[in-house]
Parts: sequence; structure tokens; C-alpha cells
Amino acid sequence: MPIRIKSRQNESVGQMLRRFKKLCEKEGLTKDVKKRQYFEKPSERRRRARRRAQSRTLRPERTF
Repeated sequence: MPIRIKSRQNESVGQMLRRFKKLCEKEGLTKDVKKRQYFEKPSERRRRARRRAQSRTLRPERTF
């Protein structure tokens, strides 16, 4: 579903653009575009996921 922005009363174009950018960031579109900007081999993708999982398991648990 496309992101739609309706102009509010007395809203400038700059403010509308700022709201649009925030919505895109919230939906994860900017992250996805940056990720797909260049091709990543499937083996590299798996290696990155494995490293991320390892760092999660090695992270000390927080106790309060």
C-alpha cells in the first residue's frame, strides 16, 4: 500500500516532506532501499545473520 500524505491546513511543503520522510522511516522503506542499493550474495547475507545471532547470544543479560 502506498504512503499517502494529505496536506494539513496552513502546512508548508517542507513540513509535508518531513512528515513523509518520517512515515517512510517508520515503515522501514529507507532501510530497505539502502539494503537493496547493491547486490549481496546469499552467502554474505547468511554470514551477516549468523554474526548478528552470535552477538545476541554473547551479549550479557541485564539484571536490575
